[in-house]
Amino acid sequence: MAKIIHTMIRVLDLDKSTAFYDKAFGLKESHRLDFEDFALVYLRNDENDVELELTLNKGQKQPYGHGDGYGHIAVCVDDLAAEQARFRELGMDTTDIVEFAPDGNLLARFFFVKDPDGYEIEVLERHGHYQ
Repeated sequence: MAKIIHTMIRVLDLDKSTAFYDKAFGLKESHRLDFEDFALVYLRNDENDVELELTLNKGQKQPYGHGDGYGHIAVCVDDLAAEQARFRELGMDTTDIVEFAPDGNLLARFFFVKDPDGYEIEVLERHGHYQ
C-alpha cells in the first residue's frame, strides 16, 4: 500500500512562504535541501505526518502560473471562526465562512486564504469526513 508523504508547491520567496505557513498553520521547517539551482524546504507540525514541500527555483523571477489544473490544499481546525479571526488579525485576507449544507444536512464549514504565491488553502472546521 502507498502512503502520501508530501505535496509540493513552487514559491518565489522561501522566507515569505515559510513565515506564512508558520503563522497561518503552525507548520515549521522539518528539513531543508539547498542546491546550486534550487532549494527544497519541508514543513510540518506535530499533528501531521504529511509534509508540504516548498520548492524554490533560484533563477525564477516571475510568479508561477497555476494553470487550470491546480485546486487547493486543505487543512482542518477545531474552531473555524476563531481561526478566521486570527488570520484577519495577522493581516491575511480570507473569504467569508461558507456552510455547505445541501438539503439542510451540514457537510462542511470552511473559508479560503491565499499564500504569498497565490495558492489557495481551504480551512475546514473539523466535522464529519473532515477530521
